[in-house]
Amino acid sequence: MATGWIVLIVLVVLFIYVISIYNRLVQLKNQFANAFAQIEVQLKRRYDLIPNLVETAKAYMSHERETLEAVISARNQAAQALPAAKQNPTDASAMSQLGQAEGALGNALGRLNVVMEAYPDLKANQNMMQLSEELTSTENRVAFARQAYNDAVMNYNTYRQSFPPVVFAGMFGHASDASLLEFEDSAAIQAAPKVSF
Repeated sequence: MATGWIVLIVLVVLFIYVISIYNRLVQLKNQFANAFAQIEVQLKRRYDLIPNLVETAKAYMSHERETLEAVISARNQAAQALPAAKQNPTDASAMSQLGQAEGALGNALGRLNVVMEAYPDLKANQNMMQLSEELTSTENRVAFARQAYNDAVMNYNTYRQSFPPVVFAGMFGHASDASLLEFEDSAAIQAAPKVSF
């Protein structure tokens, strides 16, 4: 009879422990989903600012049409990639597409900034200065939100991969790792710059 009670107590403790693993997985998944929602807010703000920036620049940079169109095209591609990533942040393909689209947008904005340097009147325009400041502030917010998201993903993945949660994760619908969100091409960052004279 005493062994029956011991077995029952062990089973209850094991059951409670498995429930705590499930709850922790759900908590960590919700944390990185919330962190992605913060990125989404900042990216949408960024996408809303870009057309205003381009419209302001158009009056001054009429013969730089190609650069302006590249910025708008990159903005539209990034805006189209965001919903798929939002719907399933654990989808590595969707996160990769968003990261590539955001990288392309960053490059297009960088080219626009370089071209704007040749237009002192544009740089001095009050509306352009305000839009540039808002865009810079938004870029900083995006970077901060992306770091928070990547930290939450790392916590989730670490817990999901550790023992014993790894034994139960697949059964609880947590079969795959969440993907980090990177806006840069890490291979290009790792490569040494080439300089020629």
